[in-house]
Order: sequence, then structure tokens, then C-alpha cells
Amino acid sequence: MNLLQRIDRWGERHHPRWLDGIRVLLGVFLFYKGVVFIQNIDALKAVIDESPWLTVMSFWLAHYIVFAHLLGGVLIIFGLLTRVAVLAQIPILLGAIFFVHTSTGLFKVHEGTGLSILVLLLLVFFLVEGSGPISFDDYMRRHPA
Repeated sequence: MNLLQRIDRWGERHHPRWLDGIRVLLGVFLFYKGVVFIQNIDALKAVIDESPWLTVMSFWLAHYIVFAHLLGGVLIIFGLLTRVAVLAQIPILLGAIFFVHTSTGLFKVHEGTGLSILVLLLLVFFLVEGSGPISFDDYMRRHPA
């Protein structure tokens, strides 16, 4: 049994149900941020363009961020492919930690890196812990047919 299987088994046995509520709230927040980014796509591109080595990819990167937040948020809410959705979010949150103090005003609602760090820590936690007993992942694991 490899390390990932052991971590998954441990997570299945030691996952309190209230953590599923936190997972759902995390998914709702990420989906909300995806909607905010859609409404402010030009500001998001401006933030990306501030970094000279990301300017070439600003169009694709902005759309990846929006798509990953929207789809990843929904997947995390329902607990479906949770670890895959979390893996798609982690690079975005790492970037958000570095771009949070910008002059474009995109992140003025939540100034500081505290919120980004909290969301990143929750993502890493659910990457290890998994989706929990109240999720589509668990339902599909119990009903393979």
C-alpha cells in the first residue's frame, strides 16, 4: 500500500461531518470569486499584465483562473473529484498571495494576504483529507455500479 492510499484510508476513518460544511463553504467562496473575476475580467488581466513574464499569457491565464474557480468551486461543493479540483486551485492561490497588494482595486474587498493564505491552507487540507462522507466521491466509492 503506497503513501497516498494510506492517507486516503486515514482520511476516510477520521473525517468529522462538520468538515464537509467547511468544504462546501470553501467551494461556494471559490465559485463566488469566479463570478467576481468574470465581472472584472479586465482588472484581472491588468493584474496579470503587471508581471512582465505573464503578459504573454494574460488572456489564457485569466480564463483559466475563472474556469478553475467556477468549475472547481462546484466540484468542491458537491465533493466530486475534490482532490483534482483542489489541485487546480492551489497554483491560483499561490499567485493570489503574491498579487494581492495591487493598485487595480480587484482585491480591495479582502485586503491583505490573510484570506488567500487561509483558503490555500484549506485547499491543502482537503487535498490530504479528501471530500469526506457527505460527498459524491464517497457515494461513488460505496456504490461502484
